Amino acid sequence: MKSGITPTDREILMKDQDFIVSKTDLKGRITYANRVFMQMAGYTESELLNVQHNIIRHPDMPRGVFRLLWNVIESGQECFAYVKNMAKSGDYYWVYANVTVDYDTNNQPIGYFSVRRKPSREGISAIIPVYQEMMRVEQQAGARDAPNASVNWLVELLQSKGTTYEEFIHTLGH
Repeated sequence: MKSGITPTDREILMKDQDFIVSKTDLKGRITYANRVFMQMAGYTESELLNVQHNIIRHPDMPRGVFRLLWNVIESGQECFAYVKNMAKSGDYYWVYANVTVDYDTNNQPIGYFSVRRKPSREGISAIIPVYQEMMRVEQQAGARDAPNASVNWLVELLQSKGTTYEEFIHTLGH
């Protein structure tokens, strides 16, 4: 439980035409949030700005997913991921996220830009057991080693299937 918010079992569904957009600085602090983001998350702009983006992290999300995401975007590549977020109310919503580096006019990284859209129900159904197993691996590994342990488990799983994380996510649809 984070910030006194208790997760509920109520899902908020994104509309097909909606896009959640946000920007962060290099440390992950929100510098921009569009109206759809504020509406879905249930926060005002002043509650979101200059706050860590993980304010919406749902406790069902493995830390390893975010470790992987940060590794990819810090290397300058874009990352796609299915993410379960938690609104201020404790309700949850799934997104299909695309995160890219935001550069200044001198081509220096200044932050990150994320666009999230409605994910496919099939993709959510396919990712839930993967995330549940990653959470189990994290609990077994202990807090310090949890993110790396679950990323390693995921990479081994995908290698055994002859695929990469990026290929796997794209097969889930959006």
